[in-house]
Amino acid sequence: MSSNREKNKEIRDNINITLDETKSSVHKTTDEAKKQVPQFTKAVNEYQEQSIQATKDIADNFLESQKEVINSVQSLWVPYMENVQNMYGSYWVSPNRLTENYTRAVSNITDSTIAATRIANNFMFASIEAWKTTIQHTRDNALEFSRLNANHAKTLENLAKDNLRDYERR
Repeated sequence: MSSNREKNKEIRDNINITLDETKSSVHKTTDEAKKQVPQFTKAVNEYQEQSIQATKDIADNFLESQKEVINSVQSLWVPYMENVQNMYGSYWVSPNRLTENYTRAVSNITDSTIAATRIANNFMFASIEAWKTTIQHTRDNALEFSRLNANHAKTLENLAKDNLRDYERR
């Protein structure tokens, strides 16, 4: 009987050592992961800065090219269109009206590009927030499952002890 207890104690000790080593390994791994957080934060910040700068550059380049287009069209077509307008009296083909409409379209495209970038950034941050919430729930649920598992094991242990006592009394 004594040798069984010693074997059981040895097995328990080995299990505890293994679990403690695993726990230590998890702590080491999570500490290493925490050290990488600044790199991840930096990467997210760089992404945001790059996307904002790219949007600005796209908008600036687009607007500059549209200025050139408008100036070219005006210098080339305004005299021609004025002659046509004077002949037919149509407001729709007015060079000023065409330029105005084109300028509004360019402004609308630029605003849409900026809004799309803002939406993409908002989506990214919403995804990050959702992930944080998911991780928190996973952590809470894992803690609860661990608690339930430990309680279940204690209940089984108590039942086994009670059954053993009842058996020994007979």
